[in-house]
Amino acid sequence: MLKIFITGGTLDKEYRQTDGELVLTKTHVNEILSLGKCGIDISLEIIMLKDSLLMDDSDRQKILEKCLECHEQRIVITHGTDTMTETARVLGPKLAHKTVVLLGSMIPFTFRDSDAVFNMGFALAAAQTLSPGVYVAMNARIFKWDNVRKNRESGIFEELTEQK
Repeated sequence: MLKIFITGGTLDKEYRQTDGELVLTKTHVNEILSLGKCGIDISLEIIMLKDSLLMDDSDRQKILEKCLECHEQRIVITHGTDTMTETARVLGPKLAHKTVVLLGSMIPFTFRDSDAVFNMGFALAAAQTLSPGVYVAMNARIFKWDNVRKNRESGIFEELTEQK
């Protein structure tokens, strides 16, 4: 069985018509899994529904504790892209014995042309095939937790250093 922890981020944001704000009120992960015709045994748990810019050290500690406590050895975490790498750096040193993959989306699932379904499928495949460790899965690439950054100018994730 694979565990999906939901923490919020753009993936789950919706447009609120009354004031034009993007808000987090519920998760769309079940819809994403259904659209992708996911055929693996998954357990879902919402840890929080939060914009990652609003996450603090206690939120990251809670995510770490949930990962340590769960019986599953393969974990996918939905997360906002703005601070996903910060969370990965908290998890990486403590979760080397499990396979943990963080993913997000640049465009909310509820918007046309969202990358959420693709990114979820990619992360689920990665979590099933990678060896233990903590990874970020974005832009059809896998990054180790300690060698990734979000390039805010280009809107993509990239390595901090070139692998030799």
